[in-house]
Amino acid sequence: MPSQTAVLRIAPFTELDVRTFHDLLKLRIDVFVVEQSCPYPELDGRDVEPGTRHAWLAEGGIPLAYLRILTEPGGVARIGRVVVAPTARGGGHAGRLMSAALDEAGGRPCVLEAQSHLVGFYARYGFVVSGDEYLEDGIPHTPMRRDG
Repeated sequence: MPSQTAVLRIAPFTELDVRTFHDLLKLRIDVFVVEQSCPYPELDGRDVEPGTRHAWLAEGGIPLAYLRILTEPGGVARIGRVVVAPTARGGGHAGRLMSAALDEAGGRPCVLEAQSHLVGFYARYGFVVSGDEYLEDGIPHTPMRRDG
């Protein structure tokens, strides 16, 4: 069950204060770059795009979970950087964020690149496999799509 004290926030880059953006990046880097051993350019320029929305859950101002929603050509929403802090896993935070992201996306089609072991998780939110599995940074990924 998700923590009842975790506060949900959704904001564009222009509404993030410096400390919040720092803490969100730290969570992403701690998990994707350090824990999963994937050295890649975390700062890809997409965080600052006008259509990007950052969604996170925090307790006491500390981010527990995060994702971002990008706007792709044609208006398709791309959900990515879905991450939960190691100490907060199993608390329902990713599910709460996915529901919020889909609400934010409205009726638009959504795509994501799931770590393959999480395909079943995303399927619970209406996503279906839309392409072949591939390796990214040594981790199997599967493209998925939800048509609104």
